[in-house]
Amino acid sequence: MASLKLLLLFGGFLSSLQAVLVSSEASVNPCCSFPCENGGVCVDDGDKYTCDCTRTGHYGVNCQKPSWSTWFKSLIAPSEQTKHFLLTHFNWFWWIVNNVAFIRNPLMRAVYFSRTDFIPVPHVYTSHHEYPTMEAHYNRSYFARTLPPVPKNCPTPFGVAGKKELPPAEEVANKFLKRGKFKTDHTNTSWLFMFFAQHFTHQFFKTIYHKPAFTWGNHGVDVSHIYGQDIERQNKLRSFKDGKLKSQMVNGEEWPPYLKDVDNVTMQYLPNTPEDQKFALGHPFYGMLPGLFMYAAIWLREHNRVCTILRKEHPHWEDERLYQAGKLIITGELIKIVIEDYVNHLANYNVKLKYNPELLFDSGFDYDNRIHVEFNHMYHWHPFSPDEFDVSGTTYTIDEFMYHPEIVVKHGMSSFVDSMSKGLCGKMSHHNHGKHTLDVGVEVIKHQRELRMQSFNNYRKHFGLKPYTSFQEMTDDPKMAAELQEIYGDVNAIDLYVGFFIEKGLTTSPFGITMIAFGAPFSLRGLLSNPVSSATYWKPSTFGGDVGFDIVKTATLEKLFCQNISGKCPLVTFTVPDSIARETRKVLAASAKDEL
Repeated sequence: MASLKLLLLFGGFLSSLQAVLVSSEASVNPCCSFPCENGGVCVDDGDKYTCDCTRTGHYGVNCQKPSWSTWFKSLIAPSEQTKHFLLTHFNWFWWIVNNVAFIRNPLMRAVYFSRTDFIPVPHVYTSHHEYPTMEAHYNRSYFARTLPPVPKNCPTPFGVAGKKELPPAEEVANKFLKRGKFKTDHTNTSWLFMFFAQHFTHQFFKTIYHKPAFTWGNHGVDVSHIYGQDIERQNKLRSFKDGKLKSQMVNGEEWPPYLKDVDNVTMQYLPNTPEDQKFALGHPFYGMLPGLFMYAAIWLREHNRVCTILRKEHPHWEDERLYQAGKLIITGELIKIVIEDYVNHLANYNVKLKYNPELLFDSGFDYDNRIHVEFNHMYHWHPFSPDEFDVSGTTYTIDEFMYHPEIVVKHGMSSFVDSMSKGLCGKMSHHNHGKHTLDVGVEVIKHQRELRMQSFNNYRKHFGLKPYTSFQEMTDDPKMAAELQEIYGDVNAIDLYVGFFIEKGLTTSPFGITMIAFGAPFSLRGLLSNPVSSATYWKPSTFGGDVGFDIVKTATLEKLFCQNISGKCPLVTFTVPDSIARETRKVLAASAKDEL
């Protein structure tokens, strides 16, 4: 009898286990396979799904069938790869376009819209919901999401593709990202560019690291990296005289004030840092690297220079009005420099992007902007950073460089800028993250997994690129393709951040095609949606009259530095001249040979 009871009990246990397993299988979200194509939205309904194809230009069960107009457009429209080829070749044609306004302006308007249309506005998803919510629009403490998170109850981390468990982020980073020999950028990108990228983007990339779905930033170009995030910090950095910021003179040059001379401004310096090496800046960690301090100092000088001009134009204006007008001018200058110097270097197109907000005024352009978590993660360009810096003949290791903003003061702004313009960045590729930035790459991979971000191929599809069919196609490197296959198991199951760096590069750009197609829409939308770029702001009265408006419309990177450095202007460039780059590569090659 006891044996019978035990048998029945065991049988009941097996039945219960089978029911749990069946229930578990049944609970798998049918949207895990991402069955909806061409931007269709998958809606799960138990063990079934439907695809919402509204306004995709497609129809069918999986939105796989194009309407006639969509089919015709796709027939005549060039692919993203073809567009890139056209934009980086045929110099003679683009010279004409760049110099004939009635041709350039319509093209520029088309460029603005063709890229910004990839960004969903209003914003639909948060990192905590794979479906639309009001939170996504109104709760601005979230980073926005371009694509929704992978559903929670899926067979694999990327839905149905790849292995059930991802390899540890540390293992992936050490195998594919960790630097061996330092590789230089083949397009001669300079350190001046690298630090510009970091100083510019950290005004809006402000992650709460223990809560990576959330930001403490204002979702745009708010120049908080120059003036401070909140009113309290801004007021502490102001002189409250003639609209200017606090500053000091050291060695005959204007610099930010010492931290000891500004009450209760929080900065991130190492313990026991001497007082003459600690400065009060708009962003808490801009004292961490001399290159960031250089930009903080040059923008301070520019603000105070602009306020001097405004004071002459409007002697009756009070301090507050001068300060606010100066801040608007600085914002306009920054946007123009970013589009016409910075973004043009990034894309390296033969058609030169122009900052002309008026092209959007009659188009119903939506000026709302949110920072997307994917854009934040893409912008971790740490392979750019070298292992050492040469400043006017003095070599600093990365350890000697970090947390030493006084290096800029020691060498002087002119010499430091000249050195930054001659230094070669690292190649934006696999196996080139330095020892101080590899851990950051690991954290990005961990954050992406915590936020259940979709695979690299899914993002390629969203931004108009064909998904890769194999690791070999993705990398053009048989050995690395085999390693990726062993680690990930499927080309549709690779971490987004890893994909950016293992993708084969372009000869015409520091980046691969995915990073260009991915980054350009976010950049243009963020810049063009700034209030300064709107019809209500873009007029002389906003900037203190024609003189201030002209400062904005004629701003360049070179003028920013040359107008704020006494004496002969140094070399100011995002592209190291070929002759200097060749010599640098010879020195690096000789050094590597000596080490062997």
